Amino acid sequence: MSDESSRDQQALKRMQEVVDKLLDPEKGCPWDREQTPLTLCEYMIEECHELVDAIRSGKPGHACDEMGDLLFLLLVTARRFADAGSFSLADALNAGAEKMTRRHPHVFGDAHFASQEEFTRVWAEIKKAEKAAAGEKEKGILSSVPSGLPPLTKAYRLHSKAAQAGFTWAEDEEVERQVEAEWLELLDAKASGNAAAQEHELGDMIFSLVELGRRMGIKAAHAADMAGNRFRSRFEAMEQLAREQGKDFAALDLDAKDELWNEVKAGESQTSPDGEAHVPFVKPSDTAESSGD
Repeated sequence: MSDESSRDQQALKRMQEVVDKLLDPEKGCPWDREQTPLTLCEYMIEECHELVDAIRSGKPGHACDEMGDLLFLLLVTARRFADAGSFSLADALNAGAEKMTRRHPHVFGDAHFASQEEFTRVWAEIKKAEKAAAGEKEKGILSSVPSGLPPLTKAYRLHSKAAQAGFTWAEDEEVERQVEAEWLELLDAKASGNAAAQEHELGDMIFSLVELGRRMGIKAAHAADMAGNRFRSRFEAMEQLAREQGKDFAALDLDAKDELWNEVKAGESQTSPDGEAHVPFVKPSDTAESSGD
C-alpha cells in the first residue's frame, strides 16, 4: 500500500470516528442525531454546488474544504442507512467498485474498443443487462435522466441520450441553422407580444444552443456559470473603481458605467484571450454523464 493510500485510509477512519461521536445517542450532537438521509438531501445539494464552484473558480484550497464537507455528509447519510438496516458504507463502496469494474471491460478484462463511440455503445449495453438482471422493466431511453437536474444539465443529458440512440442532426451545420431558426422564431414571438410564445421560443433556442455546445465539447451549464462569474467579477471591479474615483456607481449614467466596464476589461490579466484566468477544459464523454446509473 502506498503512503498516500495509507494516509487516505487513516483520514477516512478519523472522519468515521467523528461521525460516530456526533451521532452517539447519549453524548452526540442533538442536531446531528436528528438528521436522516432525507433531511440531509438539501445540504448535500448545497455542498455539491459549493464544491463545483470552488473547482471552476480554480481554488484548490477551497475545493479541499468543500470536498471534506460533502464527504462528511455522505458518511453521515451512510451511517443513517446502516442504522436503519438498509445498507452499509461498505455495501455502497463495493457496489460502486463492482459496477465500474463491469462497465470498463477494456481495463479489467480483455475487451478492446476502436473508438469512443464503441465504448459508449457497450457501456449502454452493460447498463441494460444490469437492469434486466435486477428484474427492472425496460424503460425509455430518456428515463435515466433525472427530471430534477438543473435545466442546462438536463438539456445536455437529454441531447446526449437522444444522440446515443441516433436521434440528432447529422451535421453540426444543421444545428447552427436550427439555432438561427429558433432566434428568428423568438423575434417573431416578441413582435407578437405573446408572453407564452416568447417563453416557449426562448426555451427552444436555449435547448438548441445546448446541443450545439455539446457537439463542440462544451457543457452549457459550465459555460453559463463561467460567464456569470466573469460578469460578477467585472461588475464588482466597476463598483470598486467608482469608489476609488469618488463616484456613486448607482448614480452614474450608462455611458459612464460603460467607461468603467471597459477600463476594468482593459486591466484584466491577459492569461487567456478573453482576459480571464482559464481552466483547461477536457471534452467530456457522453458515457460519463450517466456513470452513476
